[in-house]
Amino acid sequence: MRHCLIVDDSSVIRKVARRILEDFEFSVSEAEDGRAALEACQRSMPDMILLDWHLPVMDGLEFLASLRQMDHGNQPKVVFCASEADVSQIARALRAGADEYILKPFDRAAVEVKLHEVGML
Repeated sequence: MRHCLIVDDSSVIRKVARRILEDFEFSVSEAEDGRAALEACQRSMPDMILLDWHLPVMDGLEFLASLRQMDHGNQPKVVFCASEADVSQIARALRAGADEYILKPFDRAAVEVKLHEVGML
């Protein structure tokens, strides 16, 4: 079973994303900040990461840079979550190593499209 780590400080977003991903037969774990997400990846590298930009302790870009430096850190598909369609913000995330991005609020259909785009469906 494919595993996705959801990294977001909003419990509502994590809950919505969990339900959607479980419908696509992913096992799901959660982290509410970048540091906790990095620790989760050190324990077990996920197949995919749904990553928020604005996080406490360590933001999404810092997490992504650290992830990509880890052994096997280039393997997870990373879908960056942005709250606004700021082209410069999206470009920064893609340059930092994100595979794709999704705008919040997202729904099942939007997640399905992104899963196809990163080869997870």
